Parts: sequence; structure tokens; C-alpha cells
Amino acid sequence: MAVSKVYSYEELVDIIQVLRSENGCPWDREQTHKSLIPCLLEESYELVEALENDDEHLMEEELGDVLLQVLMHAQIANEEGKFGMSEVVNGIATKLVHRHPHVFNEGEQLENAKQVSEAWDQIKAKEKKEATLVESMDRVAKTLPALMRAQKVQKKALKAGELKKNEIEQINQLISSLEGLKMLYSQGSEVDLEEEIGKILFGVVKLSTFFDINAEFTLTKSMEKFINRFRYIENSRFPQD
Repeated sequence: MAVSKVYSYEELVDIIQVLRSENGCPWDREQTHKSLIPCLLEESYELVEALENDDEHLMEEELGDVLLQVLMHAQIANEEGKFGMSEVVNGIATKLVHRHPHVFNEGEQLENAKQVSEAWDQIKAKEKKEATLVESMDRVAKTLPALMRAQKVQKKALKAGELKKNEIEQINQLISSLEGLKMLYSQGSEVDLEEEIGKILFGVVKLSTFFDINAEFTLTKSMEKFINRFRYIENSRFPQD
């Protein structure tokens, strides 16, 4: 049995360069930063699914697919004379060292994850020159899924002390908002329904933030339960041979 070749990281970088070269692959040559966005999103979500399912074999494969996207973007940028993979590696290494002074430098010793997170946010704010809470909120990527973006913004407000954590009050506000929506609908007023539903969704995410529950993952789990319920119904109606 022939032994398969084991490629190195450096050889993988060379492969990407060849694929993008004049004598390489027509599809790879045509790709741009923007055209690869759907691929990056798809591969990232597939990796998340592998992680959620604790599928180590698939995890290994999907990590490779995500790495491919990183290498493709770095290669395109290198061809444009902007930066290459070495700059990407150096950039993230520099960031990690700078944001972990308690590990790599003689910074204050931090004893738990909460202290590390707080120190990370402080260092990041200085790096980004964020002078206000709004500037910090504006830096949250607008391309994130809405639930995820809402929760990141709320966490920033919570850490800054501008959002007060009160679970019972938030539950009561949600009940009040639902009653208001019910009244609007019964009155036949459809103009404000979108705004009210948006307010309720944001309120649900806020409650998730207060309970330290990931709203995006929680909704995904509920959706899977919803699908599985119909799978059970269909299997009951149409049993497999």
C-alpha cells in the first residue's frame, strides 16, 4: 500500500500560489475578496456544526477548509501588493502577546477568566482608540447575525454600567410588550407591528444576556427541536420499510 504524501504548511501556501498563478486553476484565479465571502461564511458555519457535534474527523476537515479561505485572502492581498500570510501571522502573534501581558510580559497577574476578559477589553479599547461606549458599539461588525450583534452590543453596555442587569424587570417588560403587540393587532394597526416585534426580539436577547445565555445558539437548538418534531410526525405517518 502506497504511503500518502504528508504536506507541510509551507507546501500548502505554495499550492495556493500555484492555483492562483497564470497556469493554475481558472476558478481560483477569478476569485476576489468579495466573491469568497459566501465560501468563508459557509465553511465557518460548517466548522461550528462540527464543533457542536463533537465530530473530530469533520472538525479536522472543516478547520482545513477555513484555513484555505484565510490563505486565499492572504494570497489575493499579496498579489495586490498589500500584505501576505507572513504579515497575517505576525499581526495575530503581536496582538496575542500584547493582549496577554500577564503571560508574556511583567504585567499584573490575573487569576481567573473574568479578570482576563476585562483586561483584554481595556487593552483592545486603547488599541482601537475607543473613547466612548458608542464608538465601541459601532465597531461591532454589522455583518454579524442580528442576534449575535445585538448580544455583543448589549454586553458592552452592561460592562460599561449603562445597562442595568435586572432579570425580573426585563421579563415584566417583555410581558408588557407582548400585551401591547396584542392590542395593536386587535385594533387592526399593522403599521407599528414590525417595530414592536423588533423591540420584543431585542428584549428577548437582552434577557438572554442577563442570564449569560448565547441567544444565537439557543435559537438554533430550538429550531432543531422544531424540525425534529416534524421529523417524528412524518416518520409516524410514513414509517420506513
